[in-house]
Order: sequence, then C-alpha cells, then structure tokens
Amino acid sequence: MKLTRRRPAKDAPEPADWQIDNGPQDVAGWSTGAQANTAAALRWTAWGLLVLGPLLGALAYLSAPAQAGLPKKMPPPAAPAATGAQGAAGFAQLFVDAFISAGEGDQDELAAYYPDATGLRLEGKPGQRRGEQLTVVRLRQTAPGIWSVTVAARITGPNPNPTAKPADGQRPDNPGTGQSARAVRYFQVPVATAPAPSGASGYTALAMPAEVAAPERIKAPGLVYGPMRPALPSDPRTQAVTEFLTAYLTGGDLDRYLAPGTNLAPVLPAPYTGIALDTLAIEGEKATEPVTTVPADGTTLRLLAAVRATGHDGARLPLTYALTLKARASRWEIADLDGAPAPATASPAPTAPTSAAPTAAPTTTR
Repeated sequence: MKLTRRRPAKDAPEPADWQIDNGPQDVAGWSTGAQANTAAALRWTAWGLLVLGPLLGALAYLSAPAQAGLPKKMPPPAAPAATGAQGAAGFAQLFVDAFISAGEGDQDELAAYYPDATGLRLEGKPGQRRGEQLTVVRLRQTAPGIWSVTVAARITGPNPNPTAKPADGQRPDNPGTGQSARAVRYFQVPVATAPAPSGASGYTALAMPAEVAAPERIKAPGLVYGPMRPALPSDPRTQAVTEFLTAYLTGGDLDRYLAPGTNLAPVLPAPYTGIALDTLAIEGEKATEPVTTVPADGTTLRLLAAVRATGHDGARLPLTYALTLKARASRWEIADLDGAPAPATASPAPTAPTSAAPTAAPTTTR
C-alpha cells in the first residue's frame, strides 16, 4: 500500500514545524528586518561607547595640561607697605606729647595710648614739662602692622642740672634759672595698627616711649653749581636775579621778569622791604672772569643765589634760592623757582650756543 501525505485544507493552519517564511512583514512602518539591523547597530554602539568612554576620559585628562596648563593659584594681593603709616605717625606724636607732660596720677591718660600704663609708677607734678614742635623724624615698618616711629620734640621745663653745659644744638634761654628751654630730644614709639571693629584702622602702642639719640647727619651730596662767588653788578645774571627776588619778596609785579609759560606769584603779604644779592653759584662755572653778555635765545642756566632780605624791623635774614634762568631777547628771564638745588648726579647740561656763559639742561616751565 502506498502511503501519501494528505494535504491540508486551504484554510487550515500550517503545522508549526512547517511554517514558511514568506519574507519581511511590515509592522507599524518598520520591517522586521530593519528592526533587527537597528537593534544590532544600537547594541554595537553601546558596546563601543562603553569601551571608548574610559579611553576618551583618560586621553582628555592627560592632554589637558599640555593644551591649557593647570590653573595657577594666584596669591592674594599684598597690602601696601605704607598702610597705616600716616596714622601711626600721628598716634605716636600724640602719645609722646602726653608722655612728656605726664606726672603722678596721669596713668589713665597714658593708658589711652598704651593700655598697660595703668600699672606704671609716675612721679613729679603733671605739666612741669611741655613738648613743643613735635614732629616725626623717622618712620619704618619693622613687621606687618608694626611701625617704629621716632618723634622729635622741643621740651621746656625744669633743668635738673642748671650748671651743666648745654649739649650741641641746645641753648638755655635763661642761664642760671634752672630752666632748660627748647632742648630737642627724640623718642621712639612702637605702634601696632590693625582694622578696628568699625572698619577703620585702629592703633595702640606696644610699649612706653624710648628716648634715643638724634638721627645721624649725613654728608651733603655734591651739587652741579660751581663755587659761590660775589655777585657782580655788571653781570646780567645778577641784574635778573636781583630784580626778580626784589619783586618776589616785596610784593612787586613779577610778569616782566618771567619767561613765557612760567607762572609764579609773589609772597603775600610782603615780608621784606628789600633784598641784597651777595653771592652766586653758577652751574658748571669754574672760571672767575666776569660775564657781561647774554647767550643766544633759549639758553637755560641753573644757579644758586644767596641774598640778605631786610624785614620790616630792619633786621636782615639770609636766604638762598635755586633758580633756572632762560635767555631771550638779550636778557635773562626766570624760567623756574626750583624746589631744591640740583645734585651733581643730575643729567649734564647741553653746551651753550656761545662761550659767553654756560647753560643748563632745559627745564619744564610752570
């Protein structure tokens, strides 16, 4: 007998093991094949990111210093060295003034500057000595917020040794009276400064004043001028300086004596009735031959003029002026009233256009 497989009816479902793949079927706009490909791509992308993530992070970390460098930590701006200097100086002056006149029972007054002064033993009558013309002669910072202030004061009061010879610079006005008048002494005060709760700077003394020696004198630096010599009436520079200083000190009109662009005003009220020019020191001048001519226009010259000014009481007072002159129209004019004599280290002056008189470096007029 021949066995044959019976074909199922047309509408009957196919057996499970005989299912036929009739190709991709569309599902919601995506084919099943596209879904498979997309899933695979996403799966590989995810794996790739997982693998590359740490590598990219390490690469970025290692390459960052080479590209931009690590940020440098900037130190906070330092406070200016002079912070509190002016206040410390004034505080020390007030403290020294109170210290000089202090006596028995004045501890509380001193404690306003130095808190530990409440435990001090003070002797003598308060106010026996007085400080006059107190001024700061030295100010230096010894540590952050700490200032050493040296105050000079002229002290008047009882002289413990009236027969002793006054020290250099000290002169008793009434010898034999036991009064030491206008004796200059020096006191060093350590002052601490810091911000106060109010926000302003606060000050306190770290100790009582210490009396110290006078500041040392230094050797005066060399100046650009030649030696002082008599001011000859025939010298055009003598004439220009005399006329200018006479007007300047006696209340006269200055305009006719000033170079163009120079602005100066006379001393008012006029303290003197007249002046006499005694000597001149001319910049770079070594020869002693008299000068009677004026060099070419624009030539400048610096000089020192020593004068005697006559006061309203008839007494003569010696004064010295540093001036800059400028030649114009065969006459010397005043180009500047210098703030101080010029030191020898100053820049050399240009050569004068003529040999009649030396010149100085041009100066800025005011």
